[in-house]
Amino acid sequence: MKTRFSTYDIICGVAELQKLVGLRVNQIYDIDNKTYLIRLQGTGVVQKITLLIESGIRFHTTRFEWPKNAAPSGFSMKLRKHLKNKRLEKISQLGVDRIVDFQFGSGDAAYHVLLELYDRGNLILTDFELTTLYILRPHTEGDNIRFAVREKYPVERAKHQDEEFRLDLLDDLMEKASPGENLRQILMPVLNCGPAVVEHVLVLHDLANRVMPKGNTSAAEEDAPEEVSKKVQNSKKQRKQRNLQNAKSEVKLFDMEKDLPTLKIAVQSALNLINDGNNGKSKGYIIQVKEEKPIENGKIEYFLRNIEFQPFLFAQFKEYEFAVFESFLEAVDEFYSTQESQKIDMKTLQQEREALKKLSNVKKDHAKRLEELNKVQDDDKKKAELITSNQSLVDNAIRAVQSAIASQLAWPDIHELVKEAQANGDVVASSIKQLKLEINHISLILSDPYDNQSEIESEDGNDCADSTVVDVDLALSAWANARRYYDLKRSAAQKEQKTVDASQKALKSAERKTQQTLKEVRTISNIVKARKVFWFEKFYWFISSENFLVIGGRDAQQNELIVKRYMRPKDIYVHAEIQGASSVVIRNSTGEDIPPKTLVEAGSMAISYSVAWDAKVITNSYWVTSEQVSKTAPTGEYLATGSFMIRGKKNFLPSCHLTMGLSLLFKLEDSFVSRHLGERKVRSIDDAPFENSVNQSDLTDMLSNETSEDLETRHAVSIPEEDRKNDNSDFPNTEVKIEHDTGRISVKPNSLNSEDQQSIAESLPNEPINEETLIIVAGPSRKKQQSNSKKNKDKARSSQPEIKLSENASLDAEPSSSSQMKRGQKGKLKKMKSKYKDQDDEEREIRMMILNSSGKLKAPISTSKVVEKPVIVNEAEKPEKNYNPKPKNQVELDETEDTPAGVDMDILNSLTGQPLEGDELLFAIPVVAPYQALQNYKFKVKLTPGTGKRGKAAKLALNIFAKEKTCNNRERDLLKSIKEESLARNIPGKVKVSAPQLQKMKK
Repeated sequence: MKTRFSTYDIICGVAELQKLVGLRVNQIYDIDNKTYLIRLQGTGVVQKITLLIESGIRFHTTRFEWPKNAAPSGFSMKLRKHLKNKRLEKISQLGVDRIVDFQFGSGDAAYHVLLELYDRGNLILTDFELTTLYILRPHTEGDNIRFAVREKYPVERAKHQDEEFRLDLLDDLMEKASPGENLRQILMPVLNCGPAVVEHVLVLHDLANRVMPKGNTSAAEEDAPEEVSKKVQNSKKQRKQRNLQNAKSEVKLFDMEKDLPTLKIAVQSALNLINDGNNGKSKGYIIQVKEEKPIENGKIEYFLRNIEFQPFLFAQFKEYEFAVFESFLEAVDEFYSTQESQKIDMKTLQQEREALKKLSNVKKDHAKRLEELNKVQDDDKKKAELITSNQSLVDNAIRAVQSAIASQLAWPDIHELVKEAQANGDVVASSIKQLKLEINHISLILSDPYDNQSEIESEDGNDCADSTVVDVDLALSAWANARRYYDLKRSAAQKEQKTVDASQKALKSAERKTQQTLKEVRTISNIVKARKVFWFEKFYWFISSENFLVIGGRDAQQNELIVKRYMRPKDIYVHAEIQGASSVVIRNSTGEDIPPKTLVEAGSMAISYSVAWDAKVITNSYWVTSEQVSKTAPTGEYLATGSFMIRGKKNFLPSCHLTMGLSLLFKLEDSFVSRHLGERKVRSIDDAPFENSVNQSDLTDMLSNETSEDLETRHAVSIPEEDRKNDNSDFPNTEVKIEHDTGRISVKPNSLNSEDQQSIAESLPNEPINEETLIIVAGPSRKKQQSNSKKNKDKARSSQPEIKLSENASLDAEPSSSSQMKRGQKGKLKKMKSKYKDQDDEEREIRMMILNSSGKLKAPISTSKVVEKPVIVNEAEKPEKNYNPKPKNQVELDETEDTPAGVDMDILNSLTGQPLEGDELLFAIPVVAPYQALQNYKFKVKLTPGTGKRGKAAKLALNIFAKEKTCNNRERDLLKSIKEESLARNIPGKVKVSAPQLQKMKK
């Protein structure tokens, strides 16, 4: 199978790409570390042309949408920096070598991209002087040539043809050729057009597999074909270049007188082909071979497998199937773009062949059994007939042995007695072949006495060819022995009949299983082909119960990517102040406010993908708008990858249980989407309440009232309580600080009462109250979280929660709950008041600093610590809805990569968790989401923190789904096409699976 461009392919490809000269570079992407896409656009041209280049393999224009890397590589960024908006000025081949030079820009502003298409390949970016700016594969050739940055690219190293090949030089070339050398090997270095063209002209002029003669003598000429043939077969290079046609053909000697004129004509036709390739008018051909599919209903189906792409239909491929394209690069694009589907088809074909092979083996096994049973019946019948025919001989042999045994002779003596009788020519003794006295049997050599031929042979003294050794039981007579063999024949016949009946059933069962296997294989193949990987599947994701797409990052890089690329102005950012919490974004496609239930579900997701899952800690998450998330660090600080600044108010969400669910979403065919509209919608007040018995109105009040306070420490949450209206001196404002990683709780008073705060607010009527910025630090990777979770468990168990109370500290409770104070709490408060009554504010602040705890910052008092105040955008300066402000240090992105809101809604509406009878389902997508978002889904299991591994949990969930009574055949087929790794990759960690009737299913 052809895998890379040849020299003639490069000639035709470069000539065809001349139409791109004059277009400008719009953007550059990378598919992998060797393959890059250059998007070109001309002035006034609406449609953009994409050029694909792969190091060492190919270059061509493409009309397919190739999957791009999530973040551009370093080489892509370098190409973007130097080539963006540059004009493609020139495309050329360096000499006759497999190196293509793409020149962008002109003069001193020119840049060259050199693509090497031999060996391991290379891609080099150089300036106008061919000094290397960036190289994909730095290496050294020999002692003097270095391919590295700031080294000049050695253009003179490329192979050049000084003068055009002349036919009159062919005579000298053939005379200088070494004996036994193949004609194709002689012509390839001088023609510089690749092996396919040389093979084509040789086959066309009946010169294929010609080798140079060894000598001039006749004896040498006779010996030459064998030696040359052996040399050709042992040549490694020849084995690589040899195709099926050459393998079948015989090696012939090249005759200088007869074959040289024909060779000159062949070389001239090769030169003409090279000139035609330089004109850029080559068509494209994909050479195909027929693969026979399994036979059904007596019909033979064929599958066409692509093996090569060519710019010309060469003579060696005339007998093959082929597909024709308007241009060579179109054929190359089609060849490489269908490679994946061809691999799937070949895998399906192989599985079908294996299934049919198993069926064929079953049939052969049953046929072999029946043949053996028939043979046993024939043998038993023949033995019984021989005993009957030789009845007197058998009885005499039995009586003779019995009499010897009755005489109490030893067994060795009986053997000697039989041998003596045989030596004396006794007929009865001569018929005895072997004595099996241990089982009371003797073996007799019997033949048909009525066969004339056997009588003649016996008279001549030769053994009868039809004689048979028959075992005879000494305890039975000849007739009884014959009856025994007839009984054995009858039982074998009965066994044969049973085998035939059973084999018919077994064959029908095997055929049914084979047909089922073939059907499943083809169905899964079609599902895999139809399976479209959506852009959000590379993240943690789910669809909320109100039809909002929620995505979260798996690591720091994905957190960075989500906020920079996929978060839009109306989106909501959700996070939790606990180690390893994912950055979660709710994609707001409607432009309206996000409902509370979706916020709670997103918060549950942020907490579940953190150390809280393994530590089984319940904590709070919060949400902010996209405008509050910034990558701009405070002065003198640095934000690492995945870390962001949160400015302004944080809206805390209520605590939720660590309960996730594993379910399936089914992709609907477009005509069935309308049947499922409104499945996931915003719930009204009349709808059912949330889980955990939280009403929507209560939740809305809770979300609006619970706001964050200023923090300086990380992974800490400050929750303010309402001020007491009656007695502020006894119950001042307090701050409760929870450190989730250690379990420590600190309660600290606020030195300002409500009257002081009111006076401060009145004194600053026009200045907005600024919240202190909070830095969200990117959590460690999943492996680090799991390794650290064990340490955190031991710490949490060993350390008891400590309560530190400072001056005038008390629990700030509402008036309705003041009467429910615990016993002994009033006494403690009195002791505290007496203990800290002489402590002033300065001393308290010093003590708090020693304890590494942050108290309330006093608004009117200016301290030496400088707190950065975020810039608040006025209403008049706010951007429009369709404008997405670009944060600093953002990776440069193309505007076409952001998925429009309408596309989001179309995708979400086409996915359903509640398939109806009669729906046409294309494929199934596993989804891990908060369990409350999966309440109405058809297939679901509950996941809670446990000890089970993710892979086993995924297998168990698939078995549960497949055994559902309501699961139809199409849904089972879709379940079989799901890979276990895709099912398990979004499960948070070690889990416990819960589902109805789970224990029965395990049994």
